[in-house]
Amino acid sequence: MTIREVQDEIMRLKKENDICILAHSYQAHEILEVADFTGDSYALSKLAATVPNKTVLMCGVRFMAETVKMLSPEKKVILSSPIAGCPMAEQMDKELIEAVKLKYPDYTVVAYINTTAELKTVCDVCVTSSSAVKIVKAIENNNILFIPDCNLGAYVASQVPEKNIKLLQGGCPIHAAVTKREAEAAKAAYPNAELLVHPECVPPVVALADFVGSTTAIMNYAKNSDKKEFIIGTENSIAEHLQYECPDKKFYLLSQALMCRNMKSTTLIDVLNCVKGDGGDEIFLDDETITQARKCIDKMIEMGG
Repeated sequence: MTIREVQDEIMRLKKENDICILAHSYQAHEILEVADFTGDSYALSKLAATVPNKTVLMCGVRFMAETVKMLSPEKKVILSSPIAGCPMAEQMDKELIEAVKLKYPDYTVVAYINTTAELKTVCDVCVTSSSAVKIVKAIENNNILFIPDCNLGAYVASQVPEKNIKLLQGGCPIHAAVTKREAEAAKAAYPNAELLVHPECVPPVVALADFVGSTTAIMNYAKNSDKKEFIIGTENSIAEHLQYECPDKKFYLLSQALMCRNMKSTTLIDVLNCVKGDGGDEIFLDDETITQARKCIDKMIEMGG
């Protein structure tokens, strides 16, 4: 079968089997083309709660599928690739953070959405990369424990200096691997290009950026900017997607290291098998986990996240 034939079969089967396909922006372009919705993890989770379909297929990683299940417990939620985890989400567990909380009982625990459902059960409020600064600024407590990404946490701390923000050593190994030297080399190689980076990058890289923001914010900035050249400092698939959307502009990779193997573990054939009903991994969360984990997500929504 050709890619087009596989895509046509997926489109037929998802309609026949009443399946909504969600695809994170880091997925391959041929997967985005068959998705009902594309975007970042939290935006997709919110959309999933509004669709009439009883089955939702998440083309992303496990914590994203868990978030969909938490917000839509009545739906059948399938993760497209059973092996698609997230190293950052898996770095810290519930027991570790419970122990840290005993040492810092007067700290508000702020969890990046890139965490497991189990870990969210012991956190106070959830944030996304786009809402983190706003929410931390609005928290009444000046003492903040920000987990798990110390680079995003450092960026938040730089934007909210009035808060006492404690960080633990964790984060996205893909974004964190990009070096200041690589950023300087890219800026020298493409002097007319603006550097757009995700705050999961290390502080010296973030400091060199012309724009810092979430995946969605980076894409919107590039699409709406009058500039014609950009260095993309997040997962490399974003540069490819932007090239399709903005053929009159040029997009360069900040680093070849910016490739998430977990996101790339989902193939178009995986999606086909899932809509056939013989692929993927159904997500199950017990009622107690959903109830407790939802609290920090509901708090995020309440605070405008």
